[in-house]
Amino acid sequence: MGHPLLDLNGKTAVVIGGTSGIGRSIALDLAKAGADVVATGRRTELVRSASAEIVALGRRSLAQTCDVTDHASIELLLKSVCAEFGSVQILVNSAGRTKRIPTLEFPESEWNAIMETNLNGTLRACRVFGRHMIDRKYGRIVNIASIASVVALYETAPYNASKAAVAALTRSLAIEWATSGVCVNAIAPGVFLTEMNSALLDGTARGKEFLMRTPMRRYGNVQELGGAAVFLASDAASYVTGHLLVVDGGLLASGVNQ
Repeated sequence: MGHPLLDLNGKTAVVIGGTSGIGRSIALDLAKAGADVVATGRRTELVRSASAEIVALGRRSLAQTCDVTDHASIELLLKSVCAEFGSVQILVNSAGRTKRIPTLEFPESEWNAIMETNLNGTLRACRVFGRHMIDRKYGRIVNIASIASVVALYETAPYNASKAAVAALTRSLAIEWATSGVCVNAIAPGVFLTEMNSALLDGTARGKEFLMRTPMRRYGNVQELGGAAVFLASDAASYVTGHLLVVDGGLLASGVNQ
């Protein structure tokens, strides 16, 4: 048996951006810890396959798409999840996008699109689900930040700015909702090879530099984020709020590696 405080049985989790990469891995780990999980995103076929994977683990799920750039779509998601499960105790915000372009050349429309998903999308979901959790005096919100919340990654200014803002938003909501039984924290992953970044990293000079700067000398495996997510989503984290939990193989701790 696992530790009772880390047991998510009887809890319902919604993972937005939960159909690929980091989000999908976290959704499956929450299910393995006992939660019923709704992993959602914009693409119907991916939502269906993530949902089927959760059901295969013996948990309940729901296949419904959601677009964080559309407030009504998030409201509808909450409504559907509540109709099916009664209420929601856990929200993970993992919808994200990035692009590498020098800042002077970054089209404003691209900048806005990245902000719209990474920052405003996180805010919308926090507000919709946060209100529901505050009403019930219980909730766990886990935002996906980044090492870019703390240090800059080259030529991805809007991503860096959006992730620094996600860390600041996490702290802001944490202190506003601290007496409501709602804990708001963020995970800052280091470098994990996913569909979103593999073209930027695989065999590139940028990828080599990341490995040189990471004391563990390897990329993270998305499964290595599960423990942090389960902890922050659980009753074990009842006095943890406004925290940025870094999972980066030592990168942010490192000044010089040899």
